[in-house]
Amino acid sequence: MPRPPSGAQSLKKDLPVFISNAYAQSTAAAPTGAAGMMQFLPLVLMFVVLYFIMIRPQMKRQKELRAMIEALAKGDEVVLGGGIIGKVAKLGDSVLHIEVAKDVEIQVQRASVVQVLPKGTYK
Repeated sequence: MPRPPSGAQSLKKDLPVFISNAYAQSTAAAPTGAAGMMQFLPLVLMFVVLYFIMIRPQMKRQKELRAMIEALAKGDEVVLGGGIIGKVAKLGDSVLHIEVAKDVEIQVQRASVVQVLPKGTYK
């Protein structure tokens, strides 16, 4: 007497009935020439808008900040990244000595300077 098929065997036999055949598309349906380029036009336009709205202004701000940091001189009043306000006492290549109170100096990196204040702001 033959055994009845187990659940897994009967599932394998029924499975092809539920799966349809997949066929590759022909290459004739692919757009060519100007029609093909028109598909990429929205992507190119989004990149151009993104460049002029976000990337270009950020690069301009970075350039201005770099120029401000390079132009620091002794006696300039500055604001540091942590909100500390002080006066530049000594300059180094990558380190500044900032006077935050009378006879109290701290060493900071040039990159930590966020803003140069107008003369007379800090006393």
